[in-house]
Amino acid sequence: MENNKEKANLRKFLLENRDAISFDLIKIASKHIQKNLRRLDAFRDAKSIASYYPIGSEVKTQEIMQEMLSEGKTLALPKVKGEDLEFRKVTDFGNLEKAGFGIMEPKDWCSVVEDIDVVLVPTVGITRSGVRLGYGFGYYDRFLKKTGAKTIALTYAKQIVRHIPQAENDVKVNWIVTENDCIDASKEG
Repeated sequence: MENNKEKANLRKFLLENRDAISFDLIKIASKHIQKNLRRLDAFRDAKSIASYYPIGSEVKTQEIMQEMLSEGKTLALPKVKGEDLEFRKVTDFGNLEKAGFGIMEPKDWCSVVEDIDVVLVPTVGITRSGVRLGYGFGYYDRFLKKTGAKTIALTYAKQIVRHIPQAENDVKVNWIVTENDCIDASKEG
């Protein structure tokens, strides 16, 4: 867990802000995010996509994942292995089980996916230039440093902020998809 007071305070504020969204609005916003995600060539053209199973008030990804599976794409979800994430192939939600932090993870028998084209990244907050604030454990940053995959943060527009303190090990994302827009973070300097 990181030890940055400014990030911790921002994370607390943004999580409270996100948790205040009603379930109905989360469902509506998630549908708009799914629609906007389809606009990105990187997502549409990807054969293998790493996603996440949502917890709490995160963007709901279940329909996005169902759509990927119905299109014949390889879907990979994260499994915590020590200090790292390992993405494993999932063919339906029956391949999942509840793990630490109440997160749904692939079962042990699911095979590891090495070749990933796109990673859908959960966020607590993000800047338009792609500096992401996660939960502070560094799992995604450690994984993203090792992959050449394109990264797409799925988030609500209200979670975009002007500034997030960036540490040396923080990895910027390529794209941000909200209920309102698709943002090419590399063009937002």
